[in-house]
Formats: sequence, C-alpha cells, structure tokens
Amino acid sequence: MTAVDRKDSKKKKKKEYWRKSSLTEQSVMSEKQSGLVAGLDPEEEVTDVVCDESELRDGEMMEVEVGDHNVLLVRCDGVYSAISNQCTHYGAPLSKGVLSGHRVRCPWHGSCFNVKTGDLEEYPGIDCLPCHKVKVENNKVYVSVKKRIQGQPKRIKWMGARDQGVLHTVMLLGGGAASLMCAETLRQENYGGRIIMVSRDGLLPYDKTRLSKVMNAESESLLMRRMDFYHQYDIEVWLKKEALSIDTNKKTVTFDDGITQCYDQILIATGCRAKSLDCPGAGLENVLMLETPEDARSIHYACMGCRTVVVGTSFVGMEVAAYMIDMASSITIIGSSELPYQRTLGREIGKVTMMMLEERGVMFYMNDAVAEVQGENNRVKAVKLKSGITIEADLLIVGIGVNPNSEFLKGSPIRMDSKNYVIVDEYMRTNITDIYCAGDLSYFPLKMAKGQRVTIGHWQIAQAHGKIAAFSMLRKEVELNTVPFYWTVLLGRTIRYAGYGEGYTEIVLKGKFENMKFLALYLKDDEVVAAAGLNVEPAVSVVAERLAEGRVITKAEAESDDLSWLKLEPM
Repeated sequence: MTAVDRKDSKKKKKKEYWRKSSLTEQSVMSEKQSGLVAGLDPEEEVTDVVCDESELRDGEMMEVEVGDHNVLLVRCDGVYSAISNQCTHYGAPLSKGVLSGHRVRCPWHGSCFNVKTGDLEEYPGIDCLPCHKVKVENNKVYVSVKKRIQGQPKRIKWMGARDQGVLHTVMLLGGGAASLMCAETLRQENYGGRIIMVSRDGLLPYDKTRLSKVMNAESESLLMRRMDFYHQYDIEVWLKKEALSIDTNKKTVTFDDGITQCYDQILIATGCRAKSLDCPGAGLENVLMLETPEDARSIHYACMGCRTVVVGTSFVGMEVAAYMIDMASSITIIGSSELPYQRTLGREIGKVTMMMLEERGVMFYMNDAVAEVQGENNRVKAVKLKSGITIEADLLIVGIGVNPNSEFLKGSPIRMDSKNYVIVDEYMRTNITDIYCAGDLSYFPLKMAKGQRVTIGHWQIAQAHGKIAAFSMLRKEVELNTVPFYWTVLLGRTIRYAGYGEGYTEIVLKGKFENMKFLALYLKDDEVVAAAGLNVEPAVSVVAERLAEGRVITKAEAESDDLSWLKLEPM
C-alpha cells in the first residue's frame, strides 16, 4: 500500500478521543505559537491508526495524517516516533527531507530536528516541533495528537528566567541572529543572570534573509520574536544605541549616548555594513543601499516606473534586480567580474542566472565599474562606467560588499585580522577572557574545511555562532560543527547551496543547467566540498548532512550515474 493509499483509507477509519496526562516541559508552547482553540481542553487528543507495523522499515520515515494534522512518522532502532511534519522555518514538508540517525534535515533550507524530541538541532529555523504519542498494538501503529495544535505548529524550547540573586551580566552587542540565539541558549541552559542585547537598529532582531526577497514587507512581519517574548524571558533590549569603545580591563562599554555599562561576559556580534561607492556623485539622494526593512521599502517604491541601475552581482544585488523586474521601466546591472556568482557558484551557474534575467529584459555590463554618478538637483541622472559607457538612470542601488563594524574595537587588545574581522577559536572565544565574537564579524575555524579560518556572512552560520558562544560563556565547551547552508531566489526559482567551496578545482554536474534542473558538486582534492542545486530537492540537504557527519563524498561517488544516494531519479 502506498502512502497515498494509506492516507485515503485512514480517513475512513473511526477516530478515538480521550484525555491525556499533563504537559511535559518539552511540550510547553507560547499561546501565540501553539494555536490554542477557544473552548478545547488543552489535553484532548485525536488518535488514528496510521499504518501497519511492518509498513515502515528501520531508518525510514513517512508523512501521515492524524485528524487534520500532518505528522512525520519515523522508525529508528526499531522504535516509532512522531513529530509534526512542517519545518518551523518556512513550513517545508520534512518527509521530503533527509533522515540520518535520530535527526531529520529540511529539504529547503537545512534546518534539523531530533525525531525523538522534536528539538531543533540546526538552524535557520528557531523553533522546535511538538512530539506526538505513538503506540503499537496488534501490529497497528497509532499516533495521538493534541487537538489544540492547529495549522503549522511550533514549540519554543523551555527557557528559564532571570534570578535576581545572580549578580552576573552578559552583554550582547548587536541586534541580529547571533545575539538572539545566544540569549535564547543562555536561558535554555537556565542561566539566571542579566542579559542585555544592544542594537544600533530601531527594530528587534528580524529575518534579514527576506529583505531582498519581499521588499515591501512591513517591519513587524519580519521580526524573529515579538517584544513580549523578551519580557517573558527577561532579555533586556536596548535599541538605537551604538558602542563607541570597550575597556577590556574594566569590563565596560561606552555608548554613543554617553552611557557606560559594565559586563561580566560579552558577545561582539555587530556584523557588517554595506560598502559605499567611492566615486564622485556617490552621495546623491537616490543612491540607495539595502540594510534595513526601511531601505527595502524605499527601494520598492522608488523603482516604480524608473530606469534603475544595480551595482554588484552579489546574491543581494541579483535578488533585488529580479524583484524589480515587473516594476522598474528598465533594469541594468553592473558587475566587476565576467559573470554573476563567478567565485562562489562558478561560471556555469553564473551564465544560467544571467540568462534568466536577460530573458526578462535586464541589461548587464560586466567586467566594469562605476567611475562617476552624474546628477541634477542632487538626484541621479546617469551612471558613467570606467569603460566610458554612460547609462541614463533615475535610481542607483549599490550592493558591492560589506565592511566590518569593528571600529569601536580599535585600540583594544582584542585580536583582529588584516581586514578588521575578529579572530576567534572553535568555541567563539577571542584572545581576551570573557569576550566572544559571532556572526559576520568573526574570523573563525570551519571544521568541514579542516579548521581553515574563514569569514562567512550567512544567516544560519551567525545563529550557530551565537549558540556556541552561549555554551562557552557557561563553560560548556561545544565545538562549532555546522555546514554553511544558504539559498537565493530569482524569479521564483530557488538555488540552494551547502558547504564551503572556496578553492574548488572541479565541478561534477548532474542534470542540465539549461533545463533549470541541476545539481553541481564542487570538488577539491578529489572530495566534494560543496553543492548547489535547482529543483533537485533534497539533494543539497543530502550533501549537507554527509558533510556534517564528516563522511567523505569521493570524486568517484560524485561522478557515478547512481543518484540514489542523493535521493534523485536519473536526470
């Protein structure tokens, strides 16, 4: 019987309802996330027969329905377990993902969950999944789901709160993903001291990955947590405040409003800022950069019916250009290399993405750069390139890289590299005791790259850094072992990437670029070090899981015509 047959026949079976025992700590959810339904007893359950005991073999999983709830049923070590099937990040079906031991990896963005507990084990998701009771009786598998769980269920992992008797302060500089995950991990580990998160932004931590994808989004819709969350778990948030200097001997930070605050331990996660053009006219009014939700909305409304020029073929630059296609009167992209993404994804994928946008009327000027921004009445009128070409423009958007926000560390003994990124070890520790660094600002050893120090500006990496830093603050040494995973969306198509491919020497291709269905495996020293794919889910997650486990993917395996290890049909 197929999964579809089981689902259809199961709906005809009689459901049983009964009341169950009290909530466990791991099933505690905020009212907002649990989707409580007025009038329902929170312990009332619906139970359904989902399959015969023999239908699922060890190490297999499948999607089943219990009442109106979508459930992932897993069999590991001969034992059945069940968790909700929707990833807590963007709702991907985990049944289409990758099961490895006791954890399942999302097919879309790489979040991982423990199939026994529902706990989150890898970002970018931030919430856990509820678990459901499973029993086997008379060769039938029964799953029970609490009726109060509606829609896409999420669960916040148990967290403690502040203990006024604990006279210890952790300061988190920066209002991004690293700081938030550090704060949450501290409370999950029952840290009872004071936590102060300081951000120069006027907004609580928000999902920055969406800025170039949903540019007209309201700020509130992007928030990772609402203010009531910070109040509930005693996390102080200071907004619109920027650090000017740090005294590592006195353990104090001085801010731009004149306040000096003491700390016992500190996380530096101030990230990076967009790099400005360095040419005449760069300061004209309608020269815009994308750093905040307000910037995104400004670009969204400014590009309407305008001749728009984008400088930079980074992920952000290309996504912004793709987003504006149906709004701007014309779009021109200026790139410093021959092709977009040339260093990271390679020439072939660069060609495909360039072709995708060219087919929609986007013009490219590659191997070029801006020499001058020409204006009239303090507004952009034209962009002159170093090649001598002049492009008429009403709007100029700049996405040419970033600079580290580390100026306030100059003069301190905190060690930085030649580009002013903070050097840390595998526990996110700097060279100064009780000072840690995480996120885009850190220069850290990447385990899957044999400990090579790198700077990686990925959302999921920053989250992992924050968690590791929290453990280090609590003197619980947990080594950073995460595989970079990111994605970019162009015209509704998502290219996913996992690993660290810098310095790759060869690409093995599965499928065809021109068919918009492919998997590129990047090799270095005859081993796969990264993968990028379009319309081949969950292949990129398969590679990510192999790399996370430290299991080598050989060149011979990559070149094999057998794609079953990638969970793919022949292409």
